[in-house]
Amino acid sequence: MFRKLLIANRGEIACRVIATARRMGIATVAVCSEADRQSKHVAMADEVVLIGPAPVAESYLMGAHIIDAALETGAEAIHPGYGFLSENPEFVDAVEAAGLTFVGPTADAIRAMGLKDAAKALMEKAGVPVVPGYHGAAQDAATLSDAAARIGYPVLIKARAGGGGKGMRLVEDADGFADALSGAQREAEASFGDPAVLVEKFIQNPRHIEIQVFGDQAGNVIHLFERDCSLQRRHQKVIEEAPAPGMTQEMRQAMGKAAVEAAKAIGYRGAGTVEFIVDGGNGLRPDAFWFMEMNTRLQVEHPVSEAITGLDFVELQLRIAAGEPLPVRQEDLGIDGWAFEARIYAEDVPAGFLPATGRIGHLDFGRTAEFGRAALRADSGVRAGDEISPYYDPMIAKLIAHGPDRASALAALGHALERVEITGIVTNTEFLGALTRDRDFAAGQVDTGMIGRGAGLNEERPDADSGVTLAGLLSLAGFLTPRDEIDPWARRDGWRAWSDGRHFARAVHDGAEAGHWITIMSGGRYHIDATNGAAEWLISSDGGNRYLLERDGRRRSVSVVRTEAGVSVFDRGRRYDFTPVDPLESRGAADAADDRLIAPMPGLVKRLNVSEGDEVTRGQPLLILEAMKMEHTLTAGFDGRVVDLAVEEGAQVQSGVSLMRLEPNDG
Repeated sequence: MFRKLLIANRGEIACRVIATARRMGIATVAVCSEADRQSKHVAMADEVVLIGPAPVAESYLMGAHIIDAALETGAEAIHPGYGFLSENPEFVDAVEAAGLTFVGPTADAIRAMGLKDAAKALMEKAGVPVVPGYHGAAQDAATLSDAAARIGYPVLIKARAGGGGKGMRLVEDADGFADALSGAQREAEASFGDPAVLVEKFIQNPRHIEIQVFGDQAGNVIHLFERDCSLQRRHQKVIEEAPAPGMTQEMRQAMGKAAVEAAKAIGYRGAGTVEFIVDGGNGLRPDAFWFMEMNTRLQVEHPVSEAITGLDFVELQLRIAAGEPLPVRQEDLGIDGWAFEARIYAEDVPAGFLPATGRIGHLDFGRTAEFGRAALRADSGVRAGDEISPYYDPMIAKLIAHGPDRASALAALGHALERVEITGIVTNTEFLGALTRDRDFAAGQVDTGMIGRGAGLNEERPDADSGVTLAGLLSLAGFLTPRDEIDPWARRDGWRAWSDGRHFARAVHDGAEAGHWITIMSGGRYHIDATNGAAEWLISSDGGNRYLLERDGRRRSVSVVRTEAGVSVFDRGRRYDFTPVDPLESRGAADAADDRLIAPMPGLVKRLNVSEGDEVTRGQPLLILEAMKMEHTLTAGFDGRVVDLAVEEGAQVQSGVSLMRLEPNDG
C-alpha cells in the first residue's frame, strides 16, 4: 500500500479522499490555489503545496505543477477526485511517465470513453444497446440539422466531450435547432475545449439510471448495483438514490451485465459508472434502456452506493491502484436498505437556480457523521467563514440518509434537511426539502423532467408566524441571548419591578419594514402584536442557539443565529431573516434600478446582442452571461431603447452591477 498520497483536487472530494487515506494510515498531500489557502481540505492534509492563482486553468488544471508537487513531497500516487484532471488521459500518461501511480483507469480506457460518439460506436460493437442518434465527425450546421430531422424531434444536442449538463440542449422542433446548436457548441468549447456535438433521440419519459462498476488489474469486473439520478435540473443531478425505485431483478441483472461488458470492452480498472437512459413510460423493462456514457472516475453520488453495499469506494480505489485484487465477488454482494443523497448548493432557486457567491457565516448540519457510513452523513468541503467564490463549483455539501426502506430513508432525508442551518449565502436547502415532500417523488414516480414541470417549486412558502417573528425581533433587540453567553451586562430579559415591559421592535423582513409591539411579561412569556395577529408565546432556551416556542400547549423548536446582517431564525427547514432598520436609508432606493439590467450573478459577458441606442422589445435577448461554464440569457423586461451601456463582450462582472439601462418607449 502507498505511504503517501497526493490529492489533485479541492473541496468536498479532496476532504473525502483524505478521510479514507487517514483511516488507512496513508499520509496525504493537498494542492491548493491562492483562493484556497485557508480551505478545509488544506487544513485536513498532512502537507500542502501551493500550485497557482485562483483560476482553475492556472492552478488545478496545471498537471505539470501537480506532478512536480508529488515528486517534491515524496508522494507515490495521485488521486484525481472528480472533475478537473480526473478524466484527462494526457495527465494519466504524464503521471505514469514520472514514475507515479494514477489512482484510476488507464489512459487508454479514458480515451475510449472520453468522446461520446466514439464510446457509443465501441459499445455497439460490444453488444451494449445505445440511443438512436448521429455520432459522426461532420459538425457543420446543415449536416447536424439534417440528422435531427432524420432522427425525429424532440432531439438532444450533447457535447461529445465532458458532462454535467454543459453543452447540452433539448430541441423541440426544427425552428429552434440553429440557436440551440450554437449555444451548445459555445458552452462545449468553454467547458471542454471541444465544440463538437452529437445529436440523439430524446426519450419522452426518461429516467437516468447508472451502474457502479469496479475492475481490478487482473481483469475482474463487478457491478455494485444501480443509482437513480433522474431528479435533475438543467441536466445536473439534484437528489440521487440507490437502489432505483421500481427496479426488477430481471432489469437489474440485464443492466448490470451490460455495464460489466462495457467495462471489460476497454480493460477497465478502478471505479467507474456506466450511465443509461431508461424509458420509464411503462415500468422498467430489460429492452428499454440504452447506453449514454461512461464516467471513468468516482462519481459525486457514490455515497448512496457505499451506504447500500457497506463498502468504502475510495479504499477500493486505492487498493486496486496498489495492485490488490477485488476483495469481493459479484455473488458476495447484496443490497442493504435504501439511501438518498441531496446536493446542497449556493444557488438562488427562485431566480432560476443561478449560482450564488458569498461568505458562509454559520454552518450546521445537525446530528450527522462525515465521510463515513452512517444513517445520516454530511460530506462537505467548506466551514463557517469560508467563501463560495465564482471560480469553483458552488456545492456546499452532500447530505446522505440511509434507512431500511425507501419511505424511511426519504423521511430521514427530509428531517435532516430541516436541521440544516446556513447563513451568509443563498442556498437550495428549502427547495430540496420541498422535493422530499413531493407526492410523485415520494411514490417513486420519478423522471428527468420532474423539476422542469414544477416539482419542489410550486410548494408555497409559509410566511413567518408570530412565534418566528417574535424570536427574530427579540434576538435582534438583544432580549434573547444564547445560554452560553453568561455576561450579566450582555443579557437583556426585559425584567421590570412593578409592571410588564413594553417594547416597539422594528426590522426589515422579506424586503419590507415591519414594526411590532412586544409586551415582555414574567416567566419567559411574551405578547406580540404582529401583522398576522396578536399572540402570546412562552419562550425557553433549548441549549445554545435553540429555543422552544410554546403557544396554546403546542411546542416546537427553532434556532436563532446572529449574523453580520442581523438575525436568522430557522424553523422546520426554512430560514427567515431579520435585519435592523437603517433610518438613513432612502425608501425609494429599491425602485431606482427598475429600468436597469442588473447582473444576477458574477460571470463573463459571453455575447452582447445590442448596442447603445438600439430599440428592443420585451423578451428580446440582450446579452449572454456565462457563470460556472453555463450560459444564462438576460432579456428585456419591456419595450424600450438601450442607453448607458456599461459592459462589453469579454468583461467579467460581479453580481448586482448595472449592465445597461433601458429607456421605456413613451406610452
